[in-house]
Amino acid sequence: MSFDLKTTIQTNIELSTPDKKLNRLIDEIEQQKRLLSAWQSAKDEIRSYSQKALIPTYRELYTTLYEQMQALWNSLSYYDLSKSDTAVVEDKIQVLTRLLQGSHLLSQKHLDEVEKMHAYYEQASEYNKKKPKKKTAEALDESENDLVQADDAFDDWNSDQYQQAREEAKLKRQQEKQAKASMLVNQSLKTVYLKIASMIHPDREPDESKKAEKTELLQRANEAYEQEDLFFLLKLQLEVEQSKSGSNKGLTAEQVKFYQQALEAQSQSLKKQIQELIDSLVWSNKAKIAVSKSKGQLNIADLYKQIDADVSAVKQQLKAEKQRLMYMGKESGLELLLEHGVL
Repeated sequence: MSFDLKTTIQTNIELSTPDKKLNRLIDEIEQQKRLLSAWQSAKDEIRSYSQKALIPTYRELYTTLYEQMQALWNSLSYYDLSKSDTAVVEDKIQVLTRLLQGSHLLSQKHLDEVEKMHAYYEQASEYNKKKPKKKTAEALDESENDLVQADDAFDDWNSDQYQQAREEAKLKRQQEKQAKASMLVNQSLKTVYLKIASMIHPDREPDESKKAEKTELLQRANEAYEQEDLFFLLKLQLEVEQSKSGSNKGLTAEQVKFYQQALEAQSQSLKKQIQELIDSLVWSNKAKIAVSKSKGQLNIADLYKQIDADVSAVKQQLKAEKQRLMYMGKESGLELLLEHGVL
């Protein structure tokens, strides 16, 4: 039997403001279910496309960065660098070791070398921290200037901290709302399922033809319950109630209130599922920003375009890093990078 929950509401009850909101929720949930289904169907293809397009380019980029690290390390022994230039080179090496540490895009042999170099600089840093420091008059003046600058920057820092606190509070409210919605969905799922099961249980039906029909209905209810599809169970409940009463008397005010709460919870749950699924498919910062701006409404075609844009950006970065590596291989080239501050 074909059943339309929205049509039943519109046909059988006067559309007050709460009822209109119920209709909007039904439309929203139906759209969310289609969107979730589309993303679920496309996820494997998106992941495959993303890996084939991005992983080889990223692997080449990380290999190039590793070669930069090695070239800079060798330059400390091969070239006659000034004390200030040596410090800049060593800072760059440390940045590269932190970036490359634990990367899945490097071989184990390369990772071992990165770890050794990282450990070396960590030990050197600890040693420098323990060395006694003498403050000259000039150093004291610099410290005072630093304090003045820090005081001037306090307002900006405080503003940033305040904004961060607001974002964290907003995220906490969203998490609490989602947790509450999830709890309500679970409660409503069980309530509706048990009510349907008690009304149509086949063992209580002596008529064999009706028993077969109720067995099929109960199977549908079981599948919906396992899939946590509250929307389908709500529609099935009305279908069963109307079939039992033989009339389309519609929803009572109490039912409207319950349906609204349950559907709002279902909508929140679907939004969370869609967002988590999309988040699992994106991993570049640009793509994550695009997803955040879309508020869960990112189009699948748009994500493919974003992946292509990411590949293009990584290839541009790879080209730049290879050129930088070429300069690092020669003393004159390294001096040029240091002179222009583009190491």
